Amino acid sequence: MVDPLSQAVTLLRPRAPSSKVVSAAGRWRVTRQEHGRPFYCAVLEGTSGLVVGDRALELQGGDFVLIPAAFDFVLTSPEPPRAGEETPHTLLANREMRHGRRTGLPDVRMLVGYCTFTSPNADLLVSLLPQLVHVRDQPRLSTLVELVADECRADRPARDVVLAGLLEVLFVEAFRSFDGATAPAGLLRGLADKQVAVALRRMHEDPSQHWTAGRLAAEASLSRSTFFARFDQTVGTSPMDYLTAWRIAIAKDLLTRDRMPVTEVARRVGYRSSSAFSVAFARHVGMPPSAFAADLTDPTV
Repeated sequence: MVDPLSQAVTLLRPRAPSSKVVSAAGRWRVTRQEHGRPFYCAVLEGTSGLVVGDRALELQGGDFVLIPAAFDFVLTSPEPPRAGEETPHTLLANREMRHGRRTGLPDVRMLVGYCTFTSPNADLLVSLLPQLVHVRDQPRLSTLVELVADECRADRPARDVVLAGLLEVLFVEAFRSFDGATAPAGLLRGLADKQVAVALRRMHEDPSQHWTAGRLAAEASLSRSTFFARFDQTVGTSPMDYLTAWRIAIAKDLLTRDRMPVTEVARRVGYRSSSAFSVAFARHVGMPPSAFAADLTDPTV
């Protein structure tokens, strides 16, 4: 059975992470202004505050946080510093970054890191995922993050291949540990609805099929109107718009990573002719598939 979540993460192509151990003591604050980079944090011990947009969380040992597209966020001590109070940082002898008080035992230790999505579909796929994933009491995630950090620090053969695989597993594990029923509209919320999930899996299993709204509703064992409403409520778009977006996402991957001819790509993603596919592709991407393939080469090659 095809897993839509695994497919989406694989298409994201997470690459080139950076990670470090960060400790802190006393009052401290770290403010980051990012540009959509994926950020993750595993709290090894102690407690910390995290503010993302209008959401404030208290993190504790064993917590894992993933922000698929980080912009502005703040990590802070449980009792944050006063306005204008200096919060110094320094690099300790063990290459651990220390915030706040430089001496003595830390109040918190975290493993934090960034990575990038090298897929031309990154914006589309990230829009289907929660803006913030917070998972508690999942030791498997901390173990995976430790493996990623160890591989980053080492200079072993096939390092990039191992890192790519570890990151895919890390992201899938984080998303499937998250309660999809409480997620905003998107792929995780849709997969948490058993009947909508059936339709999603069918589209992902065979995007070349001549799917219609009626056929998908029948697969989900729902009336056409109920299926439309449930799909839009949980996924955040109509079934046919989702199918088209997924087909275009696969097409981009086949064109750039597999360098597949346009005629073969059209067949793989369910278009009866390359001309019909080219029109649909240009409508969504802004250029025909041949121009897209020539303009965007796979950065991993």
